[in-house]
Amino acid sequence: MCNYFTLKAATKKHLKRTNDYALFAVLFFMLFSLSFTKLFGQNKTEKDTVNFIYYPDKIMIRANVSTQNDAYLLTNNNGPNLDLETNNSYKLFLSIDYKFIGFSYGFYPKFFGGNNDEDLKGKSSVSDYNFRFFLGRWLQTVNYSKTKGYYVSNMSEFNPDWVEGKDPYLQFPDFKTVQYAMSTSYLFNPKFSLKSITSFTEWQKKSAGSFVPSLIYSYNKITSRSDDLDGKQKEFDIRLSVGYYYNFIIHKNFYIAPHLSPSIGVKFLNDKSIDSGVGSIEKESYFTRNIEGGIKIGYNNERILFGASLNFDGSSYNQDKTTVITNDKVYGLLYFGYRFDAPGFIAKPVEKIDDKIKM
Repeated sequence: MCNYFTLKAATKKHLKRTNDYALFAVLFFMLFSLSFTKLFGQNKTEKDTVNFIYYPDKIMIRANVSTQNDAYLLTNNNGPNLDLETNNSYKLFLSIDYKFIGFSYGFYPKFFGGNNDEDLKGKSSVSDYNFRFFLGRWLQTVNYSKTKGYYVSNMSEFNPDWVEGKDPYLQFPDFKTVQYAMSTSYLFNPKFSLKSITSFTEWQKKSAGSFVPSLIYSYNKITSRSDDLDGKQKEFDIRLSVGYYYNFIIHKNFYIAPHLSPSIGVKFLNDKSIDSGVGSIEKESYFTRNIEGGIKIGYNNERILFGASLNFDGSSYNQDKTTVITNDKVYGLLYFGYRFDAPGFIAKPVEKIDDKIKM
């Protein structure tokens, strides 16, 4: 998730936000992309057993542990940067994939020690739901996430007397973000399996790569409340990504898969806030830049798979001549998965759907 935080006054945080019409645009793109993928996914082709291994009767379950956190950064040439972060060291995703459909749920696990310093940084929570649909060479994703509770990580830049590990951080327990996001992607090379490095319902036999352009659109709602500030921000983002993925097959069970996806887009903001009893409404639009990528390594056999990845995600836009809003992340991920035979009560209805859309 990529969100942005802006500063209204010296010690008060103020958010810049989107047009109410953005919600209707999101609904339009949802209907468009779903009908588009269904239309072009109906061209059934013979299974390619030369380049791929298929697991048609297996369900894949995975656990993914990530060091990714949710953060906002304001870069200001006239003063110190402002870094807001959630209080978590690890995020856990539980995933299940079968045939052309997949689902994952992400949260901050309390049983990891790195997520337990709430006395200094406050409490953070997240719920992240992701659905993915492989329709032929098209991939459609649908995501909903909600995150609450942030703290200022660079306190020493605002208070020289602040002592790390002893003094509490400035906290925003009511700072909350809600995101609805979708993406529509197309795989150009039929000899490259995106499933082999994402859902793992297939396995690549031979090294191959492909361009994977994507249309990405999201609607974000951000709220912040303090003693004298009540801010509500709405954002609508749309961007076009031109990604490239490659899967190097090392021996028959090991792989190395790098990818890079630069993108450009537009952000629409609608900000409604009440600061010290004074209300204001601001509407803006910005040109955005984004680049993300990473490299994944792993092992796969008929039943189990495991691996690790290193990822980066950087985005920015110019709010004005002196202020650049950026969100840069570098994080690692470990995963472990297991395939088992699909029970009949799951296999039968999914197979009926599979036959109708002719995947």
